[in-house]
Amino acid sequence: MPLYKKILVPTDGSKNAQSAAVLGLEMAKMMNAEVTVISIVDVKATVSLQQGLGVPDQYAYQQGAADAAAEAVMKVAGDMTVKATAVVKRGSPAFDIIEASKDHDLVIMATKGLTGVKHFLMGSVAEKVVRFAECPVLVIKTLEHED
Repeated sequence: MPLYKKILVPTDGSKNAQSAAVLGLEMAKMMNAEVTVISIVDVKATVSLQQGLGVPDQYAYQQGAADAAAEAVMKVAGDMTVKATAVVKRGSPAFDIIEASKDHDLVIMATKGLTGVKHFLMGSVAEKVVRFAECPVLVIKTLEHED
């Protein structure tokens, strides 16, 4: 019987998140676990601009990026023959990952490794998830950081 049957893999499309997702998929394959890939458009970080002003809607742009991030991980899952489903939604990344953790045995996610003022101002989704998730969290810190 596998230790973990349902693994949650959050992604934001970054290189760090993609690396963590691949590791999560490899672990899921070894344990014959199901994976939920989740990508969340952060509604607090985006202000939707008025339509019709000739300015692109930021929500639409970020929705497309979230869809692409989830699709990229789903393609890898398909190539690895890992059973996976994708969830793309608008909300608060930390809160929504914590809520989703209630239905999973493990969360595998990346951290950007922010420090100093950037960490203070932006906080850390991974840090919040580690503190409040309903299941164990494996945080992957890669050597290459995106700014």
